[in-house]
Amino acid sequence: MGYFFNTLQTAYATAYSHGLKKKFTEPKIYHGGEDFDLSKRWYVYYSFEHPTKKDDKGNPVLKRQTSITLKVNQGYKAKKERLFHLQLIRDALHQMLKDGYSPYIEKVDGKIMAYTAESALDFALKLKKSLLSETSIRDYRSRLGRFKGYLKEHGLLQRNILDIDKKVVNGHLNEIQKTSSARNRNNTKVVLGALFSVLEDNEIIPRNFIHNIKKLKTNPKRNKTYSLDIVDGLYDFLKDNDPQLLFFIKMISYNFLRPIEVCRLKVGDINIGQKELQVRAKNKLVKTKIIPDQILDELKKLELSNADHFLVSPEGVGPWDTTETNRRNYFSKRFKKAKIQYNLFLKQDAKNGHSIPLKTD
Repeated sequence: MGYFFNTLQTAYATAYSHGLKKKFTEPKIYHGGEDFDLSKRWYVYYSFEHPTKKDDKGNPVLKRQTSITLKVNQGYKAKKERLFHLQLIRDALHQMLKDGYSPYIEKVDGKIMAYTAESALDFALKLKKSLLSETSIRDYRSRLGRFKGYLKEHGLLQRNILDIDKKVVNGHLNEIQKTSSARNRNNTKVVLGALFSVLEDNEIIPRNFIHNIKKLKTNPKRNKTYSLDIVDGLYDFLKDNDPQLLFFIKMISYNFLRPIEVCRLKVGDINIGQKELQVRAKNKLVKTKIIPDQILDELKKLELSNADHFLVSPEGVGPWDTTETNRRNYFSKRFKKAKIQYNLFLKQDAKNGHSIPLKTD
């Protein structure tokens, strides 16, 4: 008998402890009011401890959960039958709660999914960051932040990630399209699709439904092109007044690189002997490009002894302690300033009755 009473005492202590910090309220039945009105919707209701929300004292908040009917109202029209089946549901639910069931934990194909929308998306971004460039990380954070704001506004941010469906995402994308453009909407779709792919790969969601959302047609914006006379004149102007900026432009033009890709280049990325450049694209994949002879001749004139130095900086090859976005923006502003100076030069030259000679070399 000693073993029996010791076990009973342990069980009592455990039950008492759990009773003091109960995570749920006992399920109850709403039966249409005191007169058991069968025209009303009958259901089982209860509250459960929210996984993240706290009150002013730091205690978990009990949140009212979705009412449960299991189609009893449609299937049973008599008071006795309806009440009987709701009692079964109530008792079964109560037992599940006592056994440790949580409405914030679901199973897909037998695997437990315990992520809120916020925690799941943050998890996906944390994994995805290792594959993204600095610029892409900022873009992902911005677009994800706006999506999380949308979820919070609609009371979905702390819901299970499985509650975020195609309709929810489409609602967010439609809102972006109304307030900005189809292009911005498509770019947001790409970012969210990539994050939901991470969740699918890690079996947090069963499938990535965002791939089934259509991409909208957009009208691409054509960049301004300069006439050959202007290009030749600007070339000669930069050659005399800003050769460093001219070199930056040549790296873009001859190597078919994006400005930010040029800003990422370091001396260690250059192999003059093999005539190759190692370029880091926006998805952090390294691609090899052949260096054309026009650039190769320019590179041979530079001081390339320190592999960690950037190929372009305000003073040429050297260290540059700032973000790659700031480096790109610096050269963008420098080019705009050069165009202004060139236009002033053209006006002054026109007053003097001269013309800009065309480049012949």
